[in-house]
Amino acid sequence: MGDNTLKARDFLLVFNRILTEGVKVEGEYKFLGIRAWHDFEGYTCWLAYKDLTVTLLFHGKFSIDYEQKDTLHEFYKKVNSLNLIGR
Repeated sequence: MGDNTLKARDFLLVFNRILTEGVKVEGEYKFLGIRAWHDFEGYTCWLAYKDLTVTLLFHGKFSIDYEQKDTLHEFYKKVNSLNLIGR
């Protein structure tokens, strides 16, 4: 996971970490300020941090929507600090 080169697999690792170590509150899991949830069938998953939302779709596609560029940088920094490579 490079600073700004996250791939779908990286986002799925983050999603799994949040579901594994996070606290479930009203249908969402929360961990280190990042929220994660999925649709009923699990084909679409979301990660959210402040004004940023990552939508993970079936077949490895994803989109990132955000309002503030600083939020994107904070999100990448937070995700990279999780040290998911090699786990």
